[in-house]
Amino acid sequence: MGISNILNQIVQIEHGFQHIINGTDEIFSTYSKEQCFKFALELFKHEAYQARMLATTIFGRLATMNNDALCFLKEQVSTDENWRVQEMLAKAFDEICKHRGYEASLPLIEEWINDDNPNVIRAVTEGLRIWTSRSFFKENPSVAIAIISKNKAHESEYLRKSVGNALRDISKKHAELIRQEVERWDLSNPRISFTYKLAAKLLK
Repeated sequence: MGISNILNQIVQIEHGFQHIINGTDEIFSTYSKEQCFKFALELFKHEAYQARMLATTIFGRLATMNNDALCFLKEQVSTDENWRVQEMLAKAFDEICKHRGYEASLPLIEEWINDDNPNVIRAVTEGLRIWTSRSFFKENPSVAIAIISKNKAHESEYLRKSVGNALRDISKKHAELIRQEVERWDLSNPRISFTYKLAAKLLK
């Protein structure tokens, strides 16, 4: 099936991600990686958010080996105003880390988690959820907690919500580690207090 037919199909569907992944699979099974990169560049210019979601997923697959694709995700996709595209960016980031190995991806995770763009940071905190179900972080939950917690006071509420929810996820299996972390927080700071309410929600 050609790109135009795949695109015509996915723009009919408003919700979910599986049709985007299926479309990506079909494109990669038909075209070379060089062609896929060119298609993704064109798709990302499309007014339909579904096309930009597809482009993001293609870039995510390519970025495991292609630094230009990785840079495009970080510098261009992260500026898209549609939340669905940002969800695909998070999924793409996790795909990259999974392919490279989560421990080997620590420098990349640190680079993105310290970025100025909250969407770049959120791609990490949201993409790797549930962090402690990922290899390396499963055995090193404290490392995950330290990385996520860096942005507990970020000015972006959208990001802080992701931070709090990611920590809450971890608290299901590592309640004491999360308790030790949040006990150190300055709850007089309203931004930190916001994150705390989410992170500590399941603590007894």
